[in-house]
Amino acid sequence: MASTVLDGLRKIDVSPALIGAAAWLRSLSGWRRLLAAAGLGAVAALAYAPFYFWPLLFVAFPALVWMIDAAQGPRAWRGAALTAWAFGTGYFFVGLHWVGFAFVVDADRHAWLLPFVAVLFPGGLALFFAAAAALVRLCWSNGPARIALLASGLAAAEWLRGHILTGFPWNLPGYTWSGFDVMFQTVSLYGIYGLSLVTLAAVLLPAALLNADGRWAGLRWPPLAALGLLVCLFAFGWIRLPAEPVATVEGVALRIVQPNVPQAEKWVPGLLERNWHGLIELTRRPGFESRTHVIWPEAAPPFLLLAEPAGLEVMAQVLPDTSTLLTGVVRIEQEGDLRRFFNSMAAISGKGQVLAVYDKAHLVPFGEYLPLYQLLEPLGITKLTGGSGGYTPGTGVRTLSIPGTPSFSPLICYELIFPGAVVEPGKRPQWLVTMTDDSWFGPWTGPYQHLGIAKVRAAEEGLPIVRAANTGVSAVIDPFGRVTVSLGLDESGVVDSPLPGRIATTLYAFVGDAIFSIMLIALTCAGLFFSRSAKEGS
Repeated sequence: MASTVLDGLRKIDVSPALIGAAAWLRSLSGWRRLLAAAGLGAVAALAYAPFYFWPLLFVAFPALVWMIDAAQGPRAWRGAALTAWAFGTGYFFVGLHWVGFAFVVDADRHAWLLPFVAVLFPGGLALFFAAAAALVRLCWSNGPARIALLASGLAAAEWLRGHILTGFPWNLPGYTWSGFDVMFQTVSLYGIYGLSLVTLAAVLLPAALLNADGRWAGLRWPPLAALGLLVCLFAFGWIRLPAEPVATVEGVALRIVQPNVPQAEKWVPGLLERNWHGLIELTRRPGFESRTHVIWPEAAPPFLLLAEPAGLEVMAQVLPDTSTLLTGVVRIEQEGDLRRFFNSMAAISGKGQVLAVYDKAHLVPFGEYLPLYQLLEPLGITKLTGGSGGYTPGTGVRTLSIPGTPSFSPLICYELIFPGAVVEPGKRPQWLVTMTDDSWFGPWTGPYQHLGIAKVRAAEEGLPIVRAANTGVSAVIDPFGRVTVSLGLDESGVVDSPLPGRIATTLYAFVGDAIFSIMLIALTCAGLFFSRSAKEGS
């Protein structure tokens, strides 16, 4: 039976369909080409959470190659850049459309910016795709070498996107696997950028079935190689993931509180008391007495808790003496006439004592601070969180040690998205605690994408992550990136859980992006070598 099926598959000839599809894409010009490229990018974005339609990548990215093939002449790099820019614009517009929801929280002040954000944000990010395509097109060849060059070029562009202008490494190609625990375990070796390179190579390989001139290449190995890469990802994950749950840390019993307060109601003066009492009531739900650690989300208290002795007195009355509260707070420092605000985490004992404070170091541009605010504020542009100027950044990620608590690194919202930058160098903690308010990220895709990033970060570092969200998905994630318990989006409640233990330090935690860099250089050199060889032999 099996041999009969294989014989039948061998007789299937897909070359006419692929040649026809590529010919149609190559025939497009002007706005039709740009529209088609943008549509393909939009389709590719459905590979991310919460959809995870990853097979669409095997349609969209080969089509991008064939459209770049059509760029001819001494300025072919321009056509390639414009095509890739349109593809990237569609890709980021759909994948990151949730950014627009932040501008309607305070619609009177920010909604007028939406048309500009809808164009400039995805269009700006797409410039990284355009630059990669333009550079690679200068070394283009007729055969499969161009696939290696484009994969390495796009991977390098994604690394740059994660670092330039403070970086925004959201929806990197490797995150398409964040919904499948077995498929992203290789990040423990080479991180999310390495997984993104492997993913790009796999989804681009089928394009090598056709040469750059649109003719059938007569090759059988490209789709097999793409399948082989996916099988390797799966096999490594299957071997690495233990069948049994990770052992838990003795003497630690967590309670994560998710109040689910709409962002538009969080700081309304007439609702502050309601929000505060709701937070306390959730915290004291049955079983509270047995919890050693309570975790509240980002900026959970609706007032300056550390500046209010009465608030700390309430904490002493609410918390058992042996427990510790980890909460996001807005903190203020006064130096003469200068007031500085911080988005912070505070550890508070059951007796109402402040044990430690961490100030968020990696702030969100236009969200928590306004770049060039002295220039932009007169134009009516203000940061999304209100007020003038913005928050002051902290000194950097820190590992904290407080009595009765395993050492931990606090991360506030956006800080978790930066690979290799979530642990203080030389001070490996036992767990990561992240506090967020995903109500800024819209009602569906953004919060799930944020959760997927947290899962991958746990597997990269080999550390458990405890995630407290005002709304979003509060969760406990083990050091392999598996969610052990969670509370869903738009739900109000608590999550009680033990703390999973950490595992041995991963290779990625030791060497960072070094292996990715070696992979990138090797693939680029191979592409250049075979491209040159093909040109000399033609």
